[in-house]
Amino acid sequence: MNRNVCIFCFLVLPLAALGGCSSKPPAEDSQKAKIAPHRIQGKAQVLAESEGLSGAALNAGRPSSMYLWEGTHRYRLFLRKPVDLVHGSEYIAEGVHAQKIIDEIGDPDQGKNGYPLQSSCQRVVKMAWTGMPFDEIDLKTEALRATVKRYPARAVFLVTRIRPATSEERTSTELKKSDDEKSVREVSVAADKQRAFLIEGSPVQTAPLWEPAGGTARCRVIIDPEGKISELDTGAQLCETVPWSQFRYKPPVQGGRPVKVRTEVEVRFEPRK
Repeated sequence: MNRNVCIFCFLVLPLAALGGCSSKPPAEDSQKAKIAPHRIQGKAQVLAESEGLSGAALNAGRPSSMYLWEGTHRYRLFLRKPVDLVHGSEYIAEGVHAQKIIDEIGDPDQGKNGYPLQSSCQRVVKMAWTGMPFDEIDLKTEALRATVKRYPARAVFLVTRIRPATSEERTSTELKKSDDEKSVREVSVAADKQRAFLIEGSPVQTAPLWEPAGGTARCRVIIDPEGKISELDTGAQLCETVPWSQFRYKPPVQGGRPVKVRTEVEVRFEPRK
């Protein structure tokens, strides 16, 4: 009898220890899920374009594409539940910036299984939208991976909450512009000449995770009368990864009057180590 009791205790103790260990990862996951959501504010852009089944799967079945413009950044919005946005109106959205999290996770497989990793996309989906059944998680994970893989520089934003900006919160550049600013003339300046007026910002960047070899991109931009880059006029994906808000030029003037400058900025992306 005593021998049987000893054997029973010997078996129970390891199982209890395993049970204690298995409870730790969910606790860690719950802590990760409690991170502060990303927040963006900008003008809504609603387009009739469609990105196929992957886009519809991420966007509550909606065929149209929805974006928020925040300065020179355009965020592609995906919502778990249908929401109607008014084109041109300003909104505040909270959620998860998918590429930002994916790049922070990194790629332990060194690109052998493609970008982004399936596990990274699943983690992002779970972080944004909790309480989903497994089949819905799998569907949205596949859709997110297909979208990011196709447009790796397009800022995909999984929305958890979105609302119209109040009059006090609105920061649209159109509200800040005076009549004089709206009539500012636009001039074109060659890239080599405009480079001499750069005060802040680096034309050398680290290559993104999805393009580790790096390279050089010529990015078309518009510089406002204050010397800030106000618009990005290019379809090159590498150009969409540049932190343009950090760039400052000497305020452009022509004939003693402020002007806007349309030019190109050559950016070199150094290979990832």
